[in-house]
Amino acid sequence: MSEFQDKVVVITGAGGGLGKAHALEFARRGAKVVVNDLGGSGDGTGASDMADAVVEEIRAAGGTAIANKASVSTREGAKSIIDDAVAAFGTVHILVNNAGILRDKSFKKMPLDDWDIVMDVHLNGTGYVTHAAWPHMVEQNYGRIVMTSSVSGIFGNFGQANYGAAKTGMLGLANVLAIEGATKNVRVNVLSPAASTRLINTIPGRDEDLDNPDPTRHPKLVTPAVLLMCAEDAPTGKIIQAGMGHFVTCAMFSNDGVSFGPDVTYEDLLARKDELLDMSQAQEGSASNRRSSD
Repeated sequence: MSEFQDKVVVITGAGGGLGKAHALEFARRGAKVVVNDLGGSGDGTGASDMADAVVEEIRAAGGTAIANKASVSTREGAKSIIDDAVAAFGTVHILVNNAGILRDKSFKKMPLDDWDIVMDVHLNGTGYVTHAAWPHMVEQNYGRIVMTSSVSGIFGNFGQANYGAAKTGMLGLANVLAIEGATKNVRVNVLSPAASTRLINTIPGRDEDLDNPDPTRHPKLVTPAVLLMCAEDAPTGKIIQAGMGHFVTCAMFSNDGVSFGPDVTYEDLLARKDELLDMSQAQEGSASNRRSSD
């Protein structure tokens, strides 16, 4: 029997692309899936029945799923996703925050409306849905949560200031929740995916043929990382980059830094600038945490 048999899995933005690939795989392994998707376009406008189509596909294959077409960007919509899971299946065990849109422009040319909506969908939406699911997970002493971040947030990418800021915000949220959930068997991890989806061609300079997609960039090649982060023996507080069948763990590193007395001046620091910026001996985690554990 699959370890995901009868687990209740909520996946946002599961009407297509990555979310759909995750939903189909969880359902194939016996999970009860809540397929959430507003069904809007890549820039967040409009609505459709994409979620219904994925549910029909899951049911046709003998799986169990329901649809929810609320927007994650409102508190009410986000709560309704978890409420529907509980009403249909009794609880929620796994949450994959996947919903997203793009409004790419250079920061100088970016209207603040484009900033706000991307933040609302990616960062606030992730926070809202997670906040609704969190009490159920804590009370049952079991939960697995995936935040879908991006290399645009981890490393930066031209023209994606709003998206990158939101995706980096998810890292901070995941870091805190991994700590808060540790004693309650709630494990929280971050995915950084690479795949061909309908959002790809909204990025300036990208023009992929989505009608004849490159099979090496199929979203299903990301899904194994999601299952790993949601497994019984899942890690917590990790960042996994996944795409094209390749998987990488990413982490924050710091060096030991330089120390001065209480009368430190700019000139003192300038004299040791090279030492301060040298990362050749850096280690994972923060230097202050390492010192406190010595």
